[in-house]
Amino acid sequence: MHFEVHGLDPPDHSFHPLTEFRCANQVIRNALEAEQSGYDAFVLGHFQEPGLLEIRGCLDIPVIGLGEANLLAGLSLGHRFGLVTIDPILIPWHDRQVRSHGLAERYVGTTALKMNLPSFMQAFTDQATYGRVREQFVAQVKPLIAAGAEVVIPAGGLPMLLFARECPFVVDSAPIMNGIAVVAKAAEMALALKTITKVVVSRRSTYAKAAPEAIREFLAR
Repeated sequence: MHFEVHGLDPPDHSFHPLTEFRCANQVIRNALEAEQSGYDAFVLGHFQEPGLLEIRGCLDIPVIGLGEANLLAGLSLGHRFGLVTIDPILIPWHDRQVRSHGLAERYVGTTALKMNLPSFMQAFTDQATYGRVREQFVAQVKPLIAAGAEVVIPAGGLPMLLFARECPFVVDSAPIMNGIAVVAKAAEMALALKTITKVVVSRRSTYAKAAPEAIREFLAR
């Protein structure tokens, strides 16, 4: 299976719903272009998944969300889960995200790093910096486990990439999800199921297909 990665321009530097809205606009356009270009599936690689609802309502190929895929996979590893996000401002965002996926009953909560982006990026290449970032991350995992979390999900592509080197990554018997591996395998599974069942998504209500005119109007603006 072959993946192509496309980013956003400009990147998501500001933690605010307005920025997420801008990202959603770009991501929806990228998704429509991907289907028109013949791609077999679309992975939304931003944990907060701006535009996921709209994209599933537009595309006839599998659409996989980084956050949703990890939440669902985490529930197969343990009964209750928690998230560690990259900034405290995102905690209420993730609370809403979990509720929107209908998983609040098994959700312990979210804790947060206060990520210094230059230091965080340095952790990819400098072992001492990596050790400090890992220690900060584990410090946020501990209260989630104390509250009953059996699985912890890094809520962001950057921490998922950084900690992918830990194999396994387990804190006090609780696995820390390798989110990039999860979303890649979720895409593979979605394509395999499409081949077997010929079904991509329900069109009954939530993901009802957008009219062609609606898609044309969106792309024209």
